[in-house]
Amino acid sequence: MARSPSHRPGQRRAKLDPFDRAILRVIQRDNKTPQRAIAEAVNLSAAAVQRRIAAMEAAGIITANTAVVDTAALGLAITAIVEVHLVDERAATVDAAKALFRADADVQQCYYVTGGISFVLVILSSDMVAYEETTRRLFAHNPAVATFRSLIALDRVKSGNSVPIA
Repeated sequence: MARSPSHRPGQRRAKLDPFDRAILRVIQRDNKTPQRAIAEAVNLSAAAVQRRIAAMEAAGIITANTAVVDTAALGLAITAIVEVHLVDERAATVDAAKALFRADADVQQCYYVTGGISFVLVILSSDMVAYEETTRRLFAHNPAVATFRSLIALDRVKSGNSVPIA
């Protein structure tokens, strides 16, 4: 699974022209769209579309080509949003937590945040027994975790990976 690079303050914004932005809009909706169809949609040749996509991949603008999977079809009935508060915010503690959360397959998303908590995670589990095992493994038995709070989603109202492209 590809890991998208984190945005850092001062990071330079990518220089995208209107053609690049139009291509991104199309492939965010369906990355299996044939390049000739993209070319027709954005008024470029298929070769130009291919070069631009390759350039955006090389520049790290396009970070992965993935499939969106129906979690319910795989028996992943529990979506938990978890607030994690570490015992301290020393670099070594934070870096160890990032590595632990990044490596765990149950953790779908992980954000290092401000506002009185250290991390917000989105975790998928098959049931509450499996979720409890995950919380014990990641939080309860982890001396770096001071507290954690789970919010269990009742309904996935909106979920997506598309980003707004001006």
